Amino acid sequence: MRFDVLTLFPEMFQPIKQSIIGKAEEKKLIDINLINIRDFSKDKHRKVDDTPYGGGAGMIMQANVVYDAYKSITNKENAKVIYLSPQGKLLNQKKVEELSKEKHIILLCGHYEGIDQRVIDKIVDEEISIGDYVLTGGEIPAMVLIDSVSRYVDGVLSEDSTSEESFSQGILEYPQYTRPEIFENEKIPEILLSGHHSNIRKWRRYQSLKNTYLKRPELLKNVELSDEDKENLEKIKNDTMC
Repeated sequence: MRFDVLTLFPEMFQPIKQSIIGKAEEKKLIDINLINIRDFSKDKHRKVDDTPYGGGAGMIMQANVVYDAYKSITNKENAKVIYLSPQGKLLNQKKVEELSKEKHIILLCGHYEGIDQRVIDKIVDEEISIGDYVLTGGEIPAMVLIDSVSRYVDGVLSEDSTSEESFSQGILEYPQYTRPEIFENEKIPEILLSGHHSNIRKWRRYQSLKNTYLKRPELLKNVELSDEDKENLEKIKNDTMC
């Protein structure tokens, strides 16, 4: 998986090149290439923005500078170009898994009051937002997208790590425990010490349903529930009402 990132602030991306993502890049499972848009300014002060036609507050990134930065990317014929924008569709687990099947993604990070619409119309395939709020630029959303998508690239994580986590099955993950067995007089649930894998699986499913019902009940509307799930949900609802 190759990511080309068009940004005014490439130095902001150093934190993402650590831990799991950094190791994935070392193994050449992913490639994060940072392109400084400012390098393509023809202004002696490396200016990349100007005042908006028609008036208004703030500055707009110039189409020609962004386009020249984009043109510098090699072998981009089959790349998907994504503009990180508060006007885009919300990034969710389904979109993350969909994007993980791409081989090459180009991320365009806006700044100031935005980017000249003409270059957006010319090069962008899709606009994506990480939430219904406005940030100072597209760098943080780009890092969120890189991190979430990279985790689904073959070899970055073990298959089990992604198959059982929150949202992978449409609901939240069950609670997790590790050593020590007793912490501040609190012991881990006995069933996890039982070695009975079928019962542990049932317990985890119940806890996932409970977590989802208590924290994100709206997710349950879009999940196909078994008869056992439905029975458990009724029990969870009754228990929480008591």
